Amino acid sequence: MTVYHLAQVNIAKRLAPMDDPIMQDFVDNLDKINAIADVSDGFIWRLKDEDKDEAAAVFQDHSLIINMSVWTDMDALFKYTYHSGHIEVFKRKKEWFSKMKMLHMAFWYVPEGYEPTFQDAKDRLDYINTHGETPFAFSFKSKFTKQDAINYKQLT
Repeated sequence: MTVYHLAQVNIAKRLAPMDDPIMQDFVDNLDKINAIADVSDGFIWRLKDEDKDEAAAVFQDHSLIINMSVWTDMDALFKYTYHSGHIEVFKRKKEWFSKMKMLHMAFWYVPEGYEPTFQDAKDRLDYINTHGETPFAFSFKSKFTKQDAINYKQLT
């Protein structure tokens, strides 16, 4: 039986280049929030050395910051996002990023050992923005299960 984990992507549009003083506090906190993720229960993988050229080619926007990670399940990701030191930085997002009109986050299930690609991430974001939340792409609001995703794939 295949084991599935929860993949997530979230994107943010910077207010300024990363070396601009506006972004300094965000840059200064990156190592801290990444270290918190790395030791969080349920954490499996995160994008570490982003290939900016590939991300820009796929997303066609150099001002985006793209975060991808894989977790054992939604509860683990939720605890990291809202019940760890990550929340202190998350609450300050308006200082560094503009409000996006589109949904900027999507979750989906991947087989154990799979590392999501930029194209996977873009496909899920495009899907959720076009079709809404289904087991193919969803957020904390929907809480689709691994079984929902398996059943959905069989039907589509």
